[in-house]
Amino acid sequence: MTLLEHGPEQGGLLSRSPLVDEDFDRHRFRIHRETMTSPIVLAEEMARIFDRCWLYVGHESEVRNPGDYVRRPVGGRPVFMVRGARSGQVHVFHNTCPHRGAVVCRHKSGNSKVFQCFYHAWSFDSEGALVGVPGREAYGSRLDFDALGLRPVARMESYRGFVFACFDPGVPDLVSYLAGAREHLDLIVDSADGAMEVVKGTNEYGIDANWKLLAENSLDGYHAVPTHDTYLKYLVGMGTDVSGGVTGVGLGLGNGHAVIEYTAPMGRPIAKWAPQFGEQAREDIAQLRVELVARYGEQRAARMADYNRNLLIYPNLVINDIMAVTVRTFMPLAPDRMDVTAWQLAPGDEEPQLRKRRLDAFVSFFGPAGLATPDDSEALESCQLGYTSGGVEWNDLSRGMTRETNTSIDEEHLRAFWRQWADQMGAGGREESR
Repeated sequence: MTLLEHGPEQGGLLSRSPLVDEDFDRHRFRIHRETMTSPIVLAEEMARIFDRCWLYVGHESEVRNPGDYVRRPVGGRPVFMVRGARSGQVHVFHNTCPHRGAVVCRHKSGNSKVFQCFYHAWSFDSEGALVGVPGREAYGSRLDFDALGLRPVARMESYRGFVFACFDPGVPDLVSYLAGAREHLDLIVDSADGAMEVVKGTNEYGIDANWKLLAENSLDGYHAVPTHDTYLKYLVGMGTDVSGGVTGVGLGLGNGHAVIEYTAPMGRPIAKWAPQFGEQAREDIAQLRVELVARYGEQRAARMADYNRNLLIYPNLVINDIMAVTVRTFMPLAPDRMDVTAWQLAPGDEEPQLRKRRLDAFVSFFGPAGLATPDDSEALESCQLGYTSGGVEWNDLSRGMTRETNTSIDEEHLRAFWRQWADQMGAGGREESR
């Protein structure tokens, strides 16, 4: 059965059958595998999702000083974020010279008063204004040079230090878009008294799999025990009691965002000691908990200290607040290929010994060669390879459809992602049956 009978030139994803099929009577929710393999689907995703959603650019702490900048692709487009030297404001510009198109910001990060295009040496300041044109007199007096500055993205807003951009000028404001995800961002940021920073350095790697598989995997508590058996054995070897297992809830947060919030045997450097942090860290971490209780009360402090959360901000930002706080984005390059970039988020005033343990936990679990990321990458690539076998049209995401309360190992929060995806993809995206 071919579901994608009409390409973008014929009006989008019109089809005889849906790509997302939700049948309440049969307790069945399924995803057609062409969503993971079709170039037409990917082209529509770029136009309907990545060109219209708020996308994470970076953290304000990465451009702390006037003239600080970072360059990176966002939604498949080269952009750069810079703090203006005059205004002190954070800007996000399209990384292209208005003259003939060459990229203007050529380094990944740094500090500069002026960004000069190497092609014809047009120069721009950190506020985006055109400040230098070789042989300017050759253009005459009527050309409007003020209109030839760097172009900002259509929309840019920041929430609690997290900077987002959108290429659609008509998008709702960022706070409205974040919906229920704001509560979980607040928990993370408030746990450091509002003073979080991105630690210098990134993990960058590729996975030969569809980008939506990583969105699913990041919220999928069901795979943790079988897939990450090596890490659980490592915890046991360090003296951690894992008999209590993992317990928690999975929640859709609106607009495709979702979270799993759960207790687990691993420690949390914010205020939950475990053997992998070493005996010498026990007192320091206990003191952090005392301070959290003093600031926020026992209930909110316990939620910050004792509960892990894997937060997906639709479509492609994941914040894993576990034994370290990882900020991760993933961008499709092809139906079966994505680039992944990860940063570590930490309290700005963290003691050096706690920062070291946090970074050790970050690299040992979430790093490209850690105890978890290679497992996940192998699993997703195995799924992508399995799709080429044929014979099976649908993936099943029905787990927990009959429960009143969704657990962290059910799939209602994954279904929340897919409902948003289908709604944005338009006709042929989703069908509901009751």
